[in-house]
Amino acid sequence: MDPLLKSSKEVHPLSEDEEDDDDEVLDLNKVEEEETVLSHWPLLTALLILLVMLTLEYGFKFQPAFPINLIIYTIAFLLAGYNVLGMAFRKAKHFDFFNEFFLMSVATIGAFSIGSYSEGVAVMVFYSIGEWFQDAAVNKAKKSIKALLDIRPDQVTVLRNGNPEVIDPKLIVLDELIQVKSGEKVALDGILDSESATFNTAALTGESKPDTKRKGEQVLAGMINLDKVSQIQVKSLFKDSKLSKILEMVQDATARKSQTQLFISRFAKIYTPIVFALAL
Repeated sequence: MDPLLKSSKEVHPLSEDEEDDDDEVLDLNKVEEEETVLSHWPLLTALLILLVMLTLEYGFKFQPAFPINLIIYTIAFLLAGYNVLGMAFRKAKHFDFFNEFFLMSVATIGAFSIGSYSEGVAVMVFYSIGEWFQDAAVNKAKKSIKALLDIRPDQVTVLRNGNPEVIDPKLIVLDELIQVKSGEKVALDGILDSESATFNTAALTGESKPDTKRKGEQVLAGMINLDKVSQIQVKSLFKDSKLSKILEMVQDATARKSQTQLFISRFAKIYTPIVFALAL
């Protein structure tokens, strides 16, 4: 496993607040499979049922008689909220009652208990849609970061005693000469030892415009050699390259909550029980 893919818990222990809500931590080792709209068919079915029932009730002034309406809304409720209800149950088993899943379950079931079936289903449907969008955004961020990690080569050709050797870039020491063939990625930061070379810097700058370097100019890890075979004198160890530093900072930032998130987590532990008690 890439050391930068390790959870930040191994490098920076999480605080109690962060551990309590660890499901929000961005774990790059758990990038979900590409989801399609059809993979959310239960939620979409629940949304369709809700729209049909609301159209009948408010558009045509028709509402199925009890208990038919209860059965229809219950089906929609379970389709939209089975994940939320399941999570609420699992947390309740650990005596964690003041979380969004348990409160959502109580609120929507409470709506059903007073006959507000459409309201209960609507709350669960819209909440689940919000979770869907959030998961999609988080998963996109994970994939973007993993794609950035993938631009680092696993092997590098080093010239030792005039002979090329293919080794792990982590074993390279300062001032050694590495050889980069046309189409290969630069593995470590250094200065160009060849007379000139042209590189694609899109992975670092986002611009696909070729960048021609002259002898003695800086070359960074992640660049792609577009020219002939070039030699680079290493000036930074693998772990100290600018690309590795960027990846480390991104990983640390995504694996730890912001101060705002930590404040909200602490505040919710006081605010939520009070609101829950007042509602009862």
